[in-house]
Formats: sequence, structure tokens, C-alpha cells
Amino acid sequence: MLSTVRTQLLAMRARDEQVRTELAADGSLFEGYHPRMEEVHRVSAQELRSVIQEHGWPDEELVGPEGAEAAWLVAQHSIGEPDFMRHCRTLLDEASFLGRVPRWQFAYIDDRIRVFEGKPQRFGTQVDLRPEGPEVHELEDSAQVDAWRKDAGLPPIAVVIARAQADPCPSPEEHATKQAAGLLWRRQVGWIE
Repeated sequence: MLSTVRTQLLAMRARDEQVRTELAADGSLFEGYHPRMEEVHRVSAQELRSVIQEHGWPDEELVGPEGAEAAWLVAQHSIGEPDFMRHCRTLLDEASFLGRVPRWQFAYIDDRIRVFEGKPQRFGTQVDLRPEGPEVHELEDSAQVDAWRKDAGLPPIAVVIARAQADPCPSPEEHATKQAAGLLWRRQVGWIE
């Protein structure tokens, strides 16, 4: 049974990566939340919801490190379902506290949810690529962030910024359009009022 759940989770990740790669190749991935990607995320979230209902959070003991990371990826990408993503965050917090998944999995989903909600992030995993270069979304405590990152098994925040420097920057118009569309989407989905 465990190998079946692991196989299911790995298939979800593979489907996500395949569609992402196809959409990135033609550039349409970067033009808002593409309907094909949204559908993959919705279907995968439903499948993960079923796994959780039957087995609890699919941690490393249940599905191995690869399976657990695939479950995290599906949760991380369930952005169209705020309540489900928040539930996954709670489960990942518990599982990582017990050492059943790496703490970085909780860090990423916690930060992503906080940014979607318009709140400061703790771990600095979410970066905004701006016309003038990458900028870490607002931090809860910039003096504490590297200690929190270290506890989660993540490199210092300076490493995140250095890596993001290689990404091409959008024009001011592209950035403004993306920000406005993102705000509208977060309201429509229910991340913010």
C-alpha cells in the first residue's frame, strides 16, 4: 500500500513538472496562472486530500523522502485552495517538528501562505523579481531570518539573493501588470479580502 501511495505522489509531481516545462518552453507559464497549470494543481490537490484523509500526512516513514517531497510540492502548488494549503501547512509543521520531513518544507509553505495573505514571511523563501533586481518579500524579523533559515536547513538569505540575480528582470510595466493581476487573483481565490 505504501508503495502505491508513493507511486501516486511521484506521478503527481511528474505531471506538474511536465506541464510546467511545456508552458515554460513557450513562455506562457509566466503570463499569469495558466489554466493548464491551474488544472494540474487542482487535480493534484484533490488527490493529495484523499491521501491525507486515508493515511494522514505522507511523511518519509510512510512514502520515503522522494514521496514526502512530492507531497510537499503538491501542497506548495495548491495555491488556488487557501484552506487546503493552510491545512497542509499545519500538517507539515507537525511532521517537521517530529522529524518526519525536513523543516525546510514547512518553511517554504509557511512563507508562501504568508506572502499570499499579505503578511511578512519568516524564512525569506519568497523572492519578488523586480525591474531593479530580486527582492525578498517583507520579512517578519530580518535580524532573525538567517537563524530561522539555519534551523530549517536553508542557506543564509544572501545566498537566495545571489541565486536570484541570474534571473532576467521584468520591465517596470511587466512587473506592475503582474503585481496587479496577482493582487486581483489573491482576492478572487480568497487569500485576501
